[in-house]
Amino acid sequence: MTNYTLEEKDSFTVLGFGTELTSHYTDYAGITKEKADFWQAVKQDGTLDTLKSVAANDYIFTVNEAVNNKMMHYAGVLTEKTLPEATRVIEFPKGEYLVVKGEAKSTEELSNTLTGIAFGQVLPEAKDFAYVGGPNATVEMGERDGLVFGEVWIPVVRK
Repeated sequence: MTNYTLEEKDSFTVLGFGTELTSHYTDYAGITKEKADFWQAVKQDGTLDTLKSVAANDYIFTVNEAVNNKMMHYAGVLTEKTLPEATRVIEFPKGEYLVVKGEAKSTEELSNTLTGIAFGQVLPEAKDFAYVGGPNATVEMGERDGLVFGEVWIPVVRK
């Protein structure tokens, strides 16, 4: 099984700009394209820079959350501040989180890889914990040796 840890985290708030993903949840190629188009737009139009200006640290969050039966995808930062044009304030609960670490060539590749490992390998094989919903996030923590590194954080409960 892939290397992962379970970590206790305090509650935290991510301020995000988001988009609804309209591809069917089993359409991996469609979802991947929607996410890539979204990230290209928020980088080009200054949205990501606006978020970074109110961030508590250098972490960039890629958040996936079901809201009102819609699949939502956000670019976000850890902050207690708000922006009037932000799409959502995303509350992550205090509790245990599945954490998978990794690195990749880009933010998008990091998010897709870590999310795939967590939901495709770790969670299906887990015997003593489970994901029961709520927001989950890939956290880009920095760059080294030309690669982006970070973690995926998924809230879990003990079985």
